[in-house]
Amino acid sequence: MTDEYYPWGGEFTIGAPTGCVAVVLLNIQYTPPDSVAIYGRLKTENIGIEKIIANVISNPSLRFLVLCGDDIRGHRSGSSLIALHKNGIDQNHRIIDAPGAIPYIENLQEEAIRRFQAQLSVVDLIGENDVAEIDAVITDCICKAPPSFGEPYIAIRLKPEVTVNITDNRALHSRIIIDYKGKIRKRGG
Repeated sequence: MTDEYYPWGGEFTIGAPTGCVAVVLLNIQYTPPDSVAIYGRLKTENIGIEKIIANVISNPSLRFLVLCGDDIRGHRSGSSLIALHKNGIDQNHRIIDAPGAIPYIENLQEEAIRRFQAQLSVVDLIGENDVAEIDAVITDCICKAPPSFGEPYIAIRLKPEVTVNITDNRALHSRIIIDYKGKIRKRGG
């Protein structure tokens, strides 16, 4: 399922395949219940938000996005994500009314943002660090059991192709391949 859903890599954990809740962790040490479909940290108000959107709209079972913990100082990534869901972007791709330092969405089309706004209800628990309270909100979302949003929407699909392949045998790094995720591998190994 991870190849079909969640096409844009990142640091996240996959849980219940058909779960309806995704959890965004800000400044908090918390592991959501197993009933959550996916969870991970949000650090930046631009690429971090883009990754979240691309991944959550690819899974039509996801209907709630719960943000918890203290917002990231300077970046204000949690508040910027809420502003994006509420207001969208302007003609310069800036998130309207976002408090973050550089809240620009450069790698997603507006259609993907509209899908995010329609598919997911954002649950603002920014500032909440009480695990029992967060768990209760997640349980409440799951109990609502909303239907799937329809077909997956793939906003960005990274192709597993080599992006850098040094073939000059005279080069010091001629046996190095850098894959599409930026991982370095040795040729033939």
